[in-house]
Amino acid sequence: MSCEACASVKPSCEHCSHGSVEFTKSGDACIALLGQPNSGKSTLFNGLTGSRQHVGNWPGKTVERKEGEFCRGDATYQVVDLPGAYGLAANSPEEQITADFVTSGVADVTLVMADASQLERSLYMLADFACIAPDAPCVLVLNLMDVAEQQGKRINAKKIEQRLGIPVVPFVAAESSNYDVLLEAIDCALSKKPLLDTKLLNIEMSHHADTIQGRGAAKFAWIEKIIEGAETAPKATHTLSRFDRLATASRASKPLAIAMILVGFVLAFIPATPIMLLGGGISSLGQMAAAALINAGAPAILASILWGVVANSLCFAVMMTGYVFGINLVFLAYEEWGYMARISYVFDETLSRFGLQGKSLMPFLMCFGCTMGGVSGARVIDSWGQRMLTMMMAWAIPCGSTWEIVPVLAVTFFGVGAPLVIVAIFAVSLLLMWLIGIIFGPHLVPEGDRSGLVMELPPYHKPRAKNVLRGALIKCWSMFRRAFKVVAVFTLGIWLLTYTASGNIEDSALYAIGIAIEPVTRIFGMGWETFTAWVCALAVKESAVGVFSALFAGGSTPNAVIMGAVSGSAAVAPNIGELIAARISAPEALAFIFAFTFNVPCAASCSMTVAEAHSPKWVGITAAFYICSALLLGCAAYHVGLLLFGFTS
Repeated sequence: MSCEACASVKPSCEHCSHGSVEFTKSGDACIALLGQPNSGKSTLFNGLTGSRQHVGNWPGKTVERKEGEFCRGDATYQVVDLPGAYGLAANSPEEQITADFVTSGVADVTLVMADASQLERSLYMLADFACIAPDAPCVLVLNLMDVAEQQGKRINAKKIEQRLGIPVVPFVAAESSNYDVLLEAIDCALSKKPLLDTKLLNIEMSHHADTIQGRGAAKFAWIEKIIEGAETAPKATHTLSRFDRLATASRASKPLAIAMILVGFVLAFIPATPIMLLGGGISSLGQMAAAALINAGAPAILASILWGVVANSLCFAVMMTGYVFGINLVFLAYEEWGYMARISYVFDETLSRFGLQGKSLMPFLMCFGCTMGGVSGARVIDSWGQRMLTMMMAWAIPCGSTWEIVPVLAVTFFGVGAPLVIVAIFAVSLLLMWLIGIIFGPHLVPEGDRSGLVMELPPYHKPRAKNVLRGALIKCWSMFRRAFKVVAVFTLGIWLLTYTASGNIEDSALYAIGIAIEPVTRIFGMGWETFTAWVCALAVKESAVGVFSALFAGGSTPNAVIMGAVSGSAAVAPNIGELIAARISAPEALAFIFAFTFNVPCAASCSMTVAEAHSPKWVGITAAFYICSALLLGCAAYHVGLLLFGFTS
């Protein structure tokens, strides 16, 4: 490809090193999916590949890389879901990777997705593609034809096909019955290698080649000629429904959005509860299996591993996935409906003050239930810097597991003063988020690179249950596998530290280590018992309850620790609050509450952050920041407690 073609996209081109994309082809053919956000590209990718997909990152980049495969007859097709972008001008890492891949010639055919309900705007991607890769075989997929028909639009795909010289497929990605026609078009494109007819585009570009604005105008002029007489639509009235007027109004929109989000959280528990109950049943079955092994004469250590590590790790992963599944199900339905875009739009101005965009709101809110869900929700943010900054701030939001423990301790030690502790936690959470924006924001999102929300509000349409369910299942299956692996490793570590043949905690390695490091832990306001609980919470937040049970209530070790991780306070001594109050002082309890709340989230959430960020370096920086902050906050809280309560409990 010549540099003149590149210049049609950008005066100073960065794509003259074509073929620089590091990519390994597999299967009989490689198919690339290219399209703007909300064009249905991800739905098509999921529809083609199902669960046979892999998520990683592009070599040397922090941009997500999604690949999958599917079989048709005796052939295996590799599918690459290119990063969503509004164009191929290489103004962002996503656009640069997409443009490099398109021009590399790796793909045997490129499916260019266009939103049939907003045809003129979405065909801009095809114009960019024609400029930088005129020799690349492609197929134009007119997705969301059902939405276009609901709007009263009629599109003559054959006429557009004649003008472009490539296959044009009217399509609805959410309906499986449409895929046979698309697959036939792909087979045809692979055999005939159809190329775009760019004569009209070249003429337009020759008249407007001097400026970026001129080239943009030339592309839209070409698009108008392509769709002239091929699209008929009723006269636009630009009226909004009563609900949409409220959803986008300056005053009512935010309260409405918050109300809709709260309703979503409540609805999420409907599908989540059966799955979480199933997780609890797995632990009970593991306990029964362990007892059966012991009765059969098996070594006690084997039974302990089966129940304490395998069954309980599986239990915790299932319970965690259950809640995240419910959240994904509800908010994917909101997204299909078209309301999620309105929520992002409403809060964009507020969040832009922190270097973020409106799409950051949902990850923050999801973290109140589960940090894993919030972190995975950040993938919808286009800019990697803003996505990373969102995930860093999201760690400061106390998750549901934290709220199981902190209020109990606050009421136990501070009585009527407990609400003040909760208010202080929220204040510190906001302070940490602000500090993260001040310290790391300029590095992740430099002032000149900060982008607001660039999106077009999609029309409302009825969510398709099958599409929503499939999307939620694909996301949660990936999360479950990661959570189980990570939780199993950390649970095994806790088991090794707490296991003793006698069942006495004082004979365990954990006890010996705790006693040895207590002079250091006292610096941060915590005795070795509370510090041990804090460290175990790095694996699973609820394990802190199990540690307290084993140390203060004479619980079986390591079962008390691990069952605390699985079932929270329900699995340990019923008077655990009273027992803790008898052993530690109010200042130490206050130190533990703040150190525990603002510690790094559970190991599974940290692992998920690595997967979403594609940058172990920045996740390591984030973890170090939170560990240091938690210990400093614990130290500060301890000294505040000394001033308020004195040196005795």
